[in-house]
Amino acid sequence: MMICISCGAEYDNQDIIYTCQKCGSILEVICQPRVSRDVFECRRSTMWKYKEFMPVDHSLIVSLEEGGTPFCRCDKLGDDLGVELYVKVEGSNPTGSFKDRGMSVGITKALELGVDTVGCASTGNTSASLAAYAARAGLRCVVLLPAGKVALGKLAQAMFHGAEVISVRGNFDEALEAVTALALEGQLYLLNSVNPFRLEGQKSIGFEIVDDLGWKSPDRIILPVGNAGNISAIWKGITEFHEAGFIKDLPRMTGIQAEGAAPIVQAVFQGAEDIVPVEDPETVATAIRIGAPVSAKKALRAIYESDGMAETVTDAEILDAQKLLARREGIGVEPASAASIAGLKKLVESGQINKGEQIVCIVTGHLLKDPNTAIDACTEPVKVDADINALSRIISRV
Repeated sequence: MMICISCGAEYDNQDIIYTCQKCGSILEVICQPRVSRDVFECRRSTMWKYKEFMPVDHSLIVSLEEGGTPFCRCDKLGDDLGVELYVKVEGSNPTGSFKDRGMSVGITKALELGVDTVGCASTGNTSASLAAYAARAGLRCVVLLPAGKVALGKLAQAMFHGAEVISVRGNFDEALEAVTALALEGQLYLLNSVNPFRLEGQKSIGFEIVDDLGWKSPDRIILPVGNAGNISAIWKGITEFHEAGFIKDLPRMTGIQAEGAAPIVQAVFQGAEDIVPVEDPETVATAIRIGAPVSAKKALRAIYESDGMAETVTDAEILDAQKLLARREGIGVEPASAASIAGLKKLVESGQINKGEQIVCIVTGHLLKDPNTAIDACTEPVKVDADINALSRIISRV
């Protein structure tokens, strides 16, 4: 069943609704399977390894083998910061971001409900993922993108996979409002993170973290926060494993937002239960350029329940962290992903994270999602004749 997180109203899993019909708040899927941890052994390392915790018809699964992403111990960067650092590389999913996990479950649910058209508003990654999974399932896909605000790599993916792309004059929040109205009229099945089944896929990141660590929780999980679905989904996954008796401890959830788009951080600083939206969010990290995150209430709950925290980082700190992660550890990520590393660095330097903590940073999207930003961060190649002496002089000088 689905339950309203504010008033507790209950709904059937076959109802096509996105928010509570009584109070207007957001919904959460209740999933409490009774299984032994042993059931996961000897299964392939995709997110469907944990299928008992995915509340959809398993005979209809739409998958591109998402999940099972690299869990990299980063000793050089960890030693620099004085922590035990792991990085969960979500850019290794099929379309290059963590959104594939949610779309696998969301599109499976769409088939279960018998819909023929799916849609979303997007800053890029959601549209790229939805387009691929809709194509896999044979469904029509409509995406609304804020005009001039989407990274080239993401726009190309959505179009290449056959989505009907509509460029909206306005920001992401306005595009989401428009596509939600279409969904409420029954013109499409909405697969933004307001759809609680999206988050049922994304919670598998939490499953994999504790599995990768030998069935234990890290001290802290740090991740970028945009529309706020991921931080709440990961917390949901880990608490489900905790309630099932699979792990003993829980992590502190730490959300990082760009300075120009930080309504959740401001709410945490004030101890508030809800956000004040940012009307004109702005940051180089397009994937988290969101002023009115749909899952804000869930994100705040995850932070408060876990005794976690939130912090902002500047665009300069994000771009520095993006380059640092690539050059110290060989992991290339888009700017929004680097917010988790930038946040870790800032919190360690300010003393808010203790030395020796075991930290997992989520990096949410691949470097090539935003190729222009990556190119702009680099210097022009040195031009030289194909002559051994000239090459030797250049190499010696470098």
